[in-house]
Amino acid sequence: MTDDLRLTVQHPRPGLAVAAVTGALDLQAAPTLRSQVLEIVRRGHPHLILDLDQVGFCDSTGLSVIIEAWHAAREAGGSLALAHVPGRLMRMLTLTGVDTLLPVHATTADAMGRGAETA
Repeated sequence: MTDDLRLTVQHPRPGLAVAAVTGALDLQAAPTLRSQVLEIVRRGHPHLILDLDQVGFCDSTGLSVIIEAWHAAREAGGSLALAHVPGRLMRMLTLTGVDTLLPVHATTADAMGRGAETA
């Protein structure tokens, strides 16, 4: 089911990274997403917004990586917020209770407006 996973990262201000994710978040793509997100945090961007608008599919492995990203950001003194979450993924976040841990925003601009640093 895997599409090629791509991350496009922008750094709108110090300490903040916005990563637009394209493709499927599944068993095959999870290691790539995990390593890229952890590298973003390691390089001094502990506040992270994942823009999931172009994610066509997410399984439990992809959800696990999102949770790992949240832990990594928090351990680095940062935060993780989600933006443009597709309906099926939002249902998964709600069913698992992850939506109570992570701020979910309609758009990246909304996530940035609230301030990812307070997420």
